[in-house]
Amino acid sequence: MTLEAGQALDRAAIPVVDIAPLRAGDGAQTVADALHRASREVGFIYISNHGIPEAVLAEARSEALAFFRAPEEQKGQLRISASHRGWLGQGGAKMQDDAKPDLKESFLWGYEAADGAVPDDHSLRGANLWPDFQPALRPKAMAYFEAAHAVAHTLMQGFALGLGKPADFFLKTTAQPMSRASFVYYPPQPADGDRFGVAPHTDFGVLTVLAQDDVGGLEVQDVRGRWVAAPPIPGSLIVNVGDLLARWTNDAYRSTPHRVVNTSGRERLSLVLAYDPEPQTVIDPRQVFGADVETDYEATTCGDYLTWRFAKAFAHRKAAG
Repeated sequence: MTLEAGQALDRAAIPVVDIAPLRAGDGAQTVADALHRASREVGFIYISNHGIPEAVLAEARSEALAFFRAPEEQKGQLRISASHRGWLGQGGAKMQDDAKPDLKESFLWGYEAADGAVPDDHSLRGANLWPDFQPALRPKAMAYFEAAHAVAHTLMQGFALGLGKPADFFLKTTAQPMSRASFVYYPPQPADGDRFGVAPHTDFGVLTVLAQDDVGGLEVQDVRGRWVAAPPIPGSLIVNVGDLLARWTNDAYRSTPHRVVNTSGRERLSLVLAYDPEPQTVIDPRQVFGADVETDYEATTCGDYLTWRFAKAFAHRKAAG
C-alpha cells in the first residue's frame, strides 16, 4: 500500500484566529465567536498571538531533539511507565485497532508542583522521569508545559463564552490538571511505505495545543473525508478539539481525525500539550445545555474516560486499564 498525500491546504478550511483580544479581555466575545464557529465546523484552528515566547519554543525543541538523538540505551533508562511518563519508543503506540504501530517516538511528562510533587489520585498520574544525562531538559520542558497550559486556559474561556457560558465554566477543577505534554519525534519515512508517523485518530482528551516545526506532515480529515494538509504557519500554534470536549458539548464541537505522514526526508518534531482538568471532573452535556438536552452520552469523569481510552491505545497501559 502507498499512502496518498493530503491535498494542499485550503486556507479557508482551517481558520486562523488571533486570540490577542481574548487574552487581553478586550473584544473577547468576537474571538470566542470565531473559536465557536471553527470548533463546530472544523475542530482544528490555527491561533496567532498566543503568547508563548519564541525562546520557550526554540529551547524546548533544542532539548527535545538532543534527547531523541541520544543513544537508545540512554533513552531506555526512562522507558515509559504505567502512569504514561517517560520515553515511548517507536512502535509503542497503535492508534487504530487495524493499523500497524506508529513510527513516532515520544517523551511524555505531566503536571508537577513547584517542589516536584505529583498527585497520586489516578493511575495516569505518576512521577515524571527526567534524564540524568540531559539535565537541561526538565526546566525547558516544564517551561513549555506552563506556557502551553496558559494558552489552553485562554482557549477554554473562549469556548465557554462561545457557548454562552461564563468564562470560567470549564475551568473550575484545574488546579492539579491531568494534562500531559509530549515531545513527539517523527523519523523520515519513504513515500511508498505503508505505515504512518501517527495513524489516523482523534485525540482522547479535552483540547490539544500543538507547536509544529517547519517540516509539515500533519493532515486533517475534512467533512467530506478528504485528507487536507495542515502545514505550519509561522508564528502560530494549531489546536484541536478532543473527544472529551466533543462529548462535553454533545458533539456541537467536532473532534476531527488527523494523521502524520512525514515524507519530507527530514526529522520532524512536535511539541504537544494534551489539556485535561482534574480526574474527578464530571463530563456531562447536561451541564452545558440543561437537563432536558437529548444526548446519547452518560455522565462520566475525565479520569475514568482517559483510563479506558489509554488502555485501548498503549500496550504499557493494558494492565493499568
